[in-house]
Amino acid sequence: MRKLALQDEILLQVDKPARYIGNEVNSVMKRVEDVKVRFCMCFPDVYEIGMSHLGIQILYDMLNQWEDVWCERVYSPWTDLDAIMRKEGIPLFALESQDPVKNFDFLGITIQYEMCYTNILQILDLSGIPLKAAERGEEDPIVIGGGPCTYNPEPIAEFFDLFYIGEGETQYRTLLDLYEKHKELGTSRREFLLEAGKLSGIYAPGFYEATYHEDGTIASFGPTEDGLPTTIRKEIVMDVSDACYPLKPVVPFIKVTQDRVVLEIQRGCIRGCRFCQAGQLYRPVRERNVEVLKRYAVEMLKNTGHEEISLSSLSSSDYSALEELVSFLIEECKERTVNISLPSLRIDAFSLDVMSKVQDVKKSSLTFAPEAGSQRMRNVINKGLTEEVILRGAEEAFRGGWNKVKLYFMLGLPGETEEDIRGIAELSNKIAAVYYETVPKEKRNGRCQIVASTSFFIPKPFTPFQWASQNTKQEFLDKAYLTKQSVLAQLNQKSIKYNWHEADASVLEGVLARGDRRLSEVLLRVYKKGCIFDAWGEYFNNEAWLAAFEECGLDIAFYTTRERSLDEIFPWDFLDCGVTKEFLKREWLKSKEETVSPNCRMQCQGCGANRFGGGVCYENKN
Repeated sequence: MRKLALQDEILLQVDKPARYIGNEVNSVMKRVEDVKVRFCMCFPDVYEIGMSHLGIQILYDMLNQWEDVWCERVYSPWTDLDAIMRKEGIPLFALESQDPVKNFDFLGITIQYEMCYTNILQILDLSGIPLKAAERGEEDPIVIGGGPCTYNPEPIAEFFDLFYIGEGETQYRTLLDLYEKHKELGTSRREFLLEAGKLSGIYAPGFYEATYHEDGTIASFGPTEDGLPTTIRKEIVMDVSDACYPLKPVVPFIKVTQDRVVLEIQRGCIRGCRFCQAGQLYRPVRERNVEVLKRYAVEMLKNTGHEEISLSSLSSSDYSALEELVSFLIEECKERTVNISLPSLRIDAFSLDVMSKVQDVKKSSLTFAPEAGSQRMRNVINKGLTEEVILRGAEEAFRGGWNKVKLYFMLGLPGETEEDIRGIAELSNKIAAVYYETVPKEKRNGRCQIVASTSFFIPKPFTPFQWASQNTKQEFLDKAYLTKQSVLAQLNQKSIKYNWHEADASVLEGVLARGDRRLSEVLLRVYKKGCIFDAWGEYFNNEAWLAAFEECGLDIAFYTTRERSLDEIFPWDFLDCGVTKEFLKREWLKSKEETVSPNCRMQCQGCGANRFGGGVCYENKN
């Protein structure tokens, strides 16, 4: 009989107790005595966020297909339960078996964004696992990290035994086989980690070290043991149609952030926006076969009972069989009264035609991402979107019955001027004007509603802007104020609402994104000051972070405001994400010249991703 880790009186004290009881539809139960490896998969944020993440669902499904492995799940306890667990000495537990995480062979943590780093320490601490990898003993789980933030793992390197670089479908079987072999032979934890670090795509940070110049930049970085690679290349699935996919995803008891079937139609992006990390990391573009997707959609809707299906990709409009897939889903969903969600569409006639097919007479809002207000700035970031295309797209949308438009922009982009910033308000105004010029008074469904949102630009590793300087908090706020004043000066200001992001958190995200191993001590100190859930505005404590940096003698500006020289060694230079540093340098220099690079289907830019031997790089070859 499965016994819950939390007693009823505790569950009654916390918000949403269903976060902690497991046993959801499609969750996998096995017997401990029937498996050789117990793997606990963690998303270091609250249940509702973690349950919406496709990557964990894919790995959970894949690992549980193997008879010798039982994969379970754990998420960050919310602050109310966190306090109770610390007070009562309750160890963190996995949802399926309700067993303590400390009893598992592996704790796999997916790291999707930098602001969850203190939650990683929360997970380790509540599990009773030593925070620093160097202090763990033979009985502690192997802590392995994966996800986009592992493309610069150095700020959190001291807390992990291993990192998996790249897409998770390819190398876990080999890694777990190696673990089983070491378990049978009774070899030490250190010997296993050393052998694991020789596998393709696996980074064992305990066997690498950096030296520094007097100015704080890196002088050298490399392995301290023979046989370990100096460069670690990402793992990639070239045939995504054949790859493992969760046709029976776990269905939560409570409403989560994305309460729907997620159909990943392709990986990668052809567009090459210079600020976008995902667009570089997941090259080359690989499409899933449309017939496979049709079958998956039917199966997943049947197996979950969800009332919405979302087509997931970085740029859905670029999927070559989008129209065929959408037409199929419309017919399929008509019978089931299921909604179709199409994120990541471009503002063009084709996309709007597709959108009009899936949205009923009551139109929801349309979302466009011009990213910059002026054409000059869109050329700098290689957005490949002209004002003419934006306004024509808005006109067709308004003719089609939409009157709500969300616009996403960035402030603080490299080379930005006041004129570029005012362009955000001016473009929003022009779009509103198109509505009043296009839709006759008698056909208007109220006033046009434009919501313009700005995030603050954060330079990320493996992008052409990895050399760029980042704005200070005050510069960010000044630019947001200028944008707001510019909106108020527009003729159609009553139709425009303006929102902006938190500046403190954006500065800190910039530090963690391009930081080095010295930041581990900052993270430890800030965690001990009580910081968790830093991605949640109500819990973010900027003063605690500033104090931790001061105590460690580290300067935030060193990581943010200085522009890097082209020959600087980056903390992530030992990783190979597929695109070359030379290509990124070319794109960085082209951004300074305001030169646009064509997308992958128009003309190959020689980024280096063709070495993987497939995807968009080989579409037109016989």
